[in-house]
Amino acid sequence: MDQILAIRVFARVVETGSFTRAAGSLDMPLATVSKLVGSLEKHLGMKLLQRTTRQVSVTPEGNAYYERTTRLLHELEDIDASFSAAQKRPRGRLRIDIGSSTASCVLIPALPEFTAQYPEINIGLGVSDRQVDLIGDNVDCVIRGGRADEPSLVARPLGRARFVTCATPGYIERYGKPRHPSDLEKGHRVVNYMSARSGRVVPMRFEKGATKIVVDGAQNPYMGVNESTAHFAAGLAGLGVIQTFAYAANAAIARGELVPLLQGWQPAPYPFFLVYPPDRHMSQRLRVFIDWAMARFSEAFE
Repeated sequence: MDQILAIRVFARVVETGSFTRAAGSLDMPLATVSKLVGSLEKHLGMKLLQRTTRQVSVTPEGNAYYERTTRLLHELEDIDASFSAAQKRPRGRLRIDIGSSTASCVLIPALPEFTAQYPEINIGLGVSDRQVDLIGDNVDCVIRGGRADEPSLVARPLGRARFVTCATPGYIERYGKPRHPSDLEKGHRVVNYMSARSGRVVPMRFEKGATKIVVDGAQNPYMGVNESTAHFAAGLAGLGVIQTFAYAANAAIARGELVPLLQGWQPAPYPFFLVYPPDRHMSQRLRVFIDWAMARFSEAFE
């Protein structure tokens, strides 16, 4: 038995909570994962995992073994890195998950600079508006907007994105310009953005001085879209008023394809974070990506 490999496999089963998910993340046959964990348990003479038909749970002995061996694995990675050329030239696969419009408008246009600087880093980019399980989905980091209040994760602030409310000239010609946020609830068509996680409409928010107004799109169920790039495309097609990030709309506004609305009612900017698990060894490739992303996103959100 390759004990180091068996320990790595056991750690992935603990982190993902499943033999099947561990096998997928390691690109290893399920039977091999099961055999390695079984061999490790036989070698130690104790049960590390409790298996049922529906779930895998860690025994008290298994939890203690995991805590000590993961520290050992991290130390081994540090030793390898200190003697490896990868310390000077980061290499390997970097898995990043990011929302759709942020990927299309901010990250992907800037990536040629990163890949030119680090040609030996292979990027696996997961693009969607759903939230991923960083450990279970074997993702190195995610870039997301919203609150960063989950204590089990490390969140690095990337900046704050401004909102813009807008519509096409054709829409305005037909329906007119709203003069007050409340006008959107009567006589206007709003393309709502729907949460990919909950399916609920995300309300439009407006602020003017100390006055804050929330327009609940659920009361105007004309149209809803649960993916940010498609949501923007619906606004660009003239289907209705949208509230979106300025970085997505600025180019279309400059071309005259969209017209800003209710500019005196500017909602608070939306914070974005780069998030990663605190107990995952930070590889050199992740470290350089974080440093690069911190600089590029702050420029995009200015």
